[in-house]
Amino acid sequence: MSVSRLADLTWETLRDLDKHERWVILPVGATEAHGPHLPLSTDVIIAESMAFAGCEELAVHGVRALVAPPLAYTSAGYAAGFAGTISVRPETVTALVVDIAEALASHGLSRLVLANAHLEPNHIGSLCAAVEALAGKTQVVFPDVTRKPWALRLTDEFKSGACHAGQYEGSMVLAERPDLVNQELARSLPDNPASLSRAIREGLTSFEAAGGDRAYFGSPSGATAEEGRATIAVLGRIVADAVLAARAQR
Repeated sequence: MSVSRLADLTWETLRDLDKHERWVILPVGATEAHGPHLPLSTDVIIAESMAFAGCEELAVHGVRALVAPPLAYTSAGYAAGFAGTISVRPETVTALVVDIAEALASHGLSRLVLANAHLEPNHIGSLCAAVEALAGKTQVVFPDVTRKPWALRLTDEFKSGACHAGQYEGSMVLAERPDLVNQELARSLPDNPASLSRAIREGLTSFEAAGGDRAYFGSPSGATAEEGRATIAVLGRIVADAVLAARAQR
């Protein structure tokens, strides 16, 4: 069973596709600063990798899926002070996800999975609001990796909270797009052990206030492509397990 990009299909191919029990995976990320060594597209790269890994894992279980074009603009206020970050209002994100889901449903694709790689609270809230707005109209699965049980499957750096453009994210970008990583610079950056998750709980609202004056947290020098490939595989299984659990509950 092949993995398909929805946008690579013609409209007639999509019209004639067997849509019974077929899911669409929507990668969701942000265009925002990820240290001086990773691209602004880091979250989008990770979200797409998560989506395609999930698609492949679902295929193993006989579940068909398409990967939609990624949503690359969202609420990114914590990084708003850094050049290139594009932050939009949370309600805009909610409306866009709802519109995408309803457009897909109008063409017979009424099962949606959100493969999200941007972890800012306002953004997570906007996705949860979209899921709530679509209840009873479209089946939406959102495995929120900031919460149990999914978070427990991820790396030690991720669970530490000192995690933005560090070893966790840097490893996945190295695995997928090493050409976009300034590896020499990454190896020279000192670790930043400041916990971004703790800063969020304390009510801080910017990377600078949280102790990330270069827009990174964690250990950029520890990133490896090997770890990245392993983490992408875990994220893919999270997507698949969330879908399989939702199917079992119907």
